[in-house]
Amino acid sequence: MATADTLKEQGVKHYEQYDYEAAARIFQDARDAYAEAGQLDMVAEMLVNIGLTHKALGESQQALDLMQEALRTFQDQDDQMRVAQVLGNLGAVYVSLNDKEQAELSYRQAAQIFSDLGEEELYSDTMVALGAMQVRDGQLFRGAATYQVALEGKENLTGTQKMLKRLSGFMNRITGTQLN
Repeated sequence: MATADTLKEQGVKHYEQYDYEAAARIFQDARDAYAEAGQLDMVAEMLVNIGLTHKALGESQQALDLMQEALRTFQDQDDQMRVAQVLGNLGAVYVSLNDKEQAELSYRQAAQIFSDLGEEELYSDTMVALGAMQVRDGQLFRGAATYQVALEGKENLTGTQKMLKRLSGFMNRITGTQLN
């Protein structure tokens, strides 16, 4: 029988190949193996992975339920890095559920924790996701301000990110918009 870690790796491969149903089954097997081994943090990590497969399949409520359960585990263990990661993932789930208020709250909480941990790249990525949500929601100036903050500390910007940074800076100078 495959070990929990091997099952996890197999699940990741299936997920990366967009075979979400197989990935979910394998992540569930990995979750069971981690539970049997008493590795509660890895059980919660597999819940997140299963949740991501549900989100990819358009089953956002199932994703939300699984990720909230994982979040409670990481909070109980005071694992701030994983708390922030789950909150970032929850932001995307809330977007898919069209709960923009909760999405923004989740993204902001994740970004704050990443910042507190000194994880600037993860902070930037999370703020980019928040800015993208704001722009898609028609909040162009607010989104531009968020992008500006997000891209300030980000290294190795893509061409699109460089353009967004210049554009958001320009928009912010014109309007005097500041992110609160």
